[in-house]
Amino acid sequence: MILAWLLIITVGAGIVAWIVGFWSASASRWVSLLALCLDLALLIFVWVSYGTAGGILEEPPWLVQLDAPWIAPLGIRFHLGMDGLSLLLLTLTAFMGIAAVGASWTEIQKQVPAFHFTLLWTLAGTMGVFLALDLFLFYFFWELMLVPMYLLIGIWGHEGRVRAALKFFLFTQGGGLLLFVSILGLYFLHGHNTGVYSFEYRDLLAGVPPSSFAFWLMMGFFLGFAVKLPMVGLHTWLPDAHTEAPTAGSVVLASLMLKTGAYGFLRFTLPLFPSASAALSKPAMILGTIGILYGAFLAFAQVDVKRLVAYTSISHLGFALLGIYAGNRLALQGAIVVLLAHGLSTGGLFIVVGALQERLHTRRMDELNGLWSLMPRMGGVAMFLAVASLGLPGLANFVGEFLVLTGAFAVNPPLAGVAAIGFVLSSIYALWLIYRVFQGPQRQAGPVPDVSGREAAIFGFLIAAIVWVGIYPLAVLTTAKPTVDSIVSSATHVKQPSAVSGERGRPPYEEVVEAAHDGD
Repeated sequence: MILAWLLIITVGAGIVAWIVGFWSASASRWVSLLALCLDLALLIFVWVSYGTAGGILEEPPWLVQLDAPWIAPLGIRFHLGMDGLSLLLLTLTAFMGIAAVGASWTEIQKQVPAFHFTLLWTLAGTMGVFLALDLFLFYFFWELMLVPMYLLIGIWGHEGRVRAALKFFLFTQGGGLLLFVSILGLYFLHGHNTGVYSFEYRDLLAGVPPSSFAFWLMMGFFLGFAVKLPMVGLHTWLPDAHTEAPTAGSVVLASLMLKTGAYGFLRFTLPLFPSASAALSKPAMILGTIGILYGAFLAFAQVDVKRLVAYTSISHLGFALLGIYAGNRLALQGAIVVLLAHGLSTGGLFIVVGALQERLHTRRMDELNGLWSLMPRMGGVAMFLAVASLGLPGLANFVGEFLVLTGAFAVNPPLAGVAAIGFVLSSIYALWLIYRVFQGPQRQAGPVPDVSGREAAIFGFLIAAIVWVGIYPLAVLTTAKPTVDSIVSSATHVKQPSAVSGERGRPPYEEVVEAAHDGD
């Protein structure tokens, strides 16, 4: 029941925060904070108890499961499961959820109870996405994320919030509809082929759709997840959403919601459609590399600090896309570390920008020069998060991006070489950010409050997590390893004719990708 409790606590706390907020806005903040701390404690318990290879119960390596009938006539079950990948991303969700509540403690002054209700339900939807093993249930949580985030942007955002919220909704809803059509197609094809109509992940893994349909079904999954990642070309909603969202909304978007797209690739697209995904691997790697460079160039061109940080997300998640579709263990492990590292460093940068806007009422770099002399502690925090974002050795981002490039080089050396330029470009935009905001001539008159005790606690935990993953990545890699092995291995699949090898049994995804690139 621990999986159910994660959702019950988060959803229930949202309702309680709304109710008690009618008497005390501060009470709704404390309810939200305590609920997320309890979620984090439960996840740490699971990690300590099961987060090693010795805790694997079955293949795929589910550490904890909850499976119960839901809509039995349609083959829909309430099936939740947690493996190493889910555990890592759920821990990030609770951790950054706490940071989001803390960052909005004084920023949000209107409709405070409704704000915390909306924030917690967004986080509950995100947790559900990372847990659902029934594809109908997965889509239910996928949509549950969308509506509250739309409200977060549209109600508590900044001056252009309505347009940004509508753009966010249209893009993500469009991608979600493509995803749902493919889920239905897979459901009916599986039922036609086997006589069993089911949305169950384990059932769908066991049946390979006909090759003539597999590619198009896979494309629905791919585009739905690519919009949320976001992949370059489908990214145009992201800068506006980040810029206009409140600080907590930007933190949840960058640290968590974008990760659901990458999670979808890892959990569903690659295992369900290994051959079709391999056929798309080279174009996807090219798009990931373009995203790395494009996001970095556009970040350097911004004058709005929040918009600059938003474009860095496109660049960093280009590394994740490159690693996922490189298809070998090193690259996949690196992509997972990139997801965690980006969530910590970029989420922290959005908290810094939100704190500056709350104090100075501007995000324009040409109005923020010389803040180091006024806010030295904030400047130090921003410098650390900026160098973490650029991939300084010893910090989390470097580990992830280095593993991605190493794995990608084994598959496609030219693309890996071009992607490595992203390291140089990230150094330029990160240092440009620090110079334009904290160095140069001072433009703000009078004293400006520096980092408060509440903010120091948030930044302290973020910095500690970034350093821990950078110095001791083995804990993350060990936790993720069984999931990565299940992606690249055919051991968990029921044997079916393979479209690539012509033999009985699906070949490992790693081998399929290598075969596709060798064919080129």
